[in-house]
Amino acid sequence: MTATSTKPLSELLAQTEFSDDDIVRLLGLTDPEECEALRQRAFDVTTEKTGNNVYLRGLIEVSNICTANCRYCGIRKDNHTVERYTLTEESIVACALHALHEGYGSIAIQAGERRDPKWIAWISRLLERIHKETVCEELPTGLGVTLSLGEQTYEVYKEWAEASGNPTGLRYLLRIESSNPRLFAELHSTPGKHEKILEHRYQALRDLRRAGYQVGTGVMIGLPGQTLEDLMRDIRTFGEMGADMIGMGPYITSNGADMTALGMMEKRPLMQLALNMISTTRLVMPDINIAAATALETLEPNGRVRGIRHGCNVIMPNITPQTTRASYQLYDNKAGTEVGPESNVLVERNIVEMTGRTLGLNLLGSSRRWAARTA
Repeated sequence: MTATSTKPLSELLAQTEFSDDDIVRLLGLTDPEECEALRQRAFDVTTEKTGNNVYLRGLIEVSNICTANCRYCGIRKDNHTVERYTLTEESIVACALHALHEGYGSIAIQAGERRDPKWIAWISRLLERIHKETVCEELPTGLGVTLSLGEQTYEVYKEWAEASGNPTGLRYLLRIESSNPRLFAELHSTPGKHEKILEHRYQALRDLRRAGYQVGTGVMIGLPGQTLEDLMRDIRTFGEMGADMIGMGPYITSNGADMTALGMMEKRPLMQLALNMISTTRLVMPDINIAAATALETLEPNGRVRGIRHGCNVIMPNITPQTTRASYQLYDNKAGTEVGPESNVLVERNIVEMTGRTLGLNLLGSSRRWAARTA
């Protein structure tokens, strides 16, 4: 190790600039007292740089039809055991209005990846309607919208941005899953019409920035064959692309995917690694939004609360109709598939009681980094 990586942890945590060795050391912490010191520092930096609010994004999983065959995913094209669905426009708008009435401020629209003209036009109409029906006194520009609809062309991103009608609350989450080209290729080794190539993913992220979105990305933590150095380079990649928000979580196997034989980390060390990754990313990029992934809750009860205590400032309560939730299983035993929207109240109450944070109700909750960049 270098001299920097062996300095007292208290001195390392007080820094605002971190070497690669510093980052690897923080990611690899396992001693409970040291992990707690990292957690507390990340929590304090979050308070200082992004405030005391936790922002809500009502998650609507609009369709599990997908043209891609990513090996880790439970709704991959070649999984013929899953029941495919697409919600109706009326159902989706009803979900959006539920979010509005609950004070969420923003929604997230997620689906399997499609690029056909009919789908693109349908999303545009949907965004226009959501905007029209959610402009109100509390939200004069309507609900904020985060899209997570895969790789598209710049022209499609621009069309959807214009349809959303809300440039100050417009976001797109496109995860890279890993910045290691070898790992990325192993995750997406599905040659064909929608073959995944890491450089194409980076180009899509650049196109999103050019189209006016707050740009979000992220990775899976604890992948088979992944090292602490890989995760460090993931954080460096977030910084190099100027990400405004990060959505990342632990890798959990899916019986509907193609990687079950490779296994996964044991839950306890995986949870600690995921929390270390959240906290370290917060220290390196203090003014971004970081979402507490549902996968944390799948590993451990109140996992999202732990995510907030380690540096997250966004949660995405699932407001998808309960009838289709079990069909949107990206990984096994996904938390929240068996309960209705009323369960979100428990999550929200736990956040307030267990973290000392407040809920940012009726607020778009845009990234501070994005606000500074576009001021």
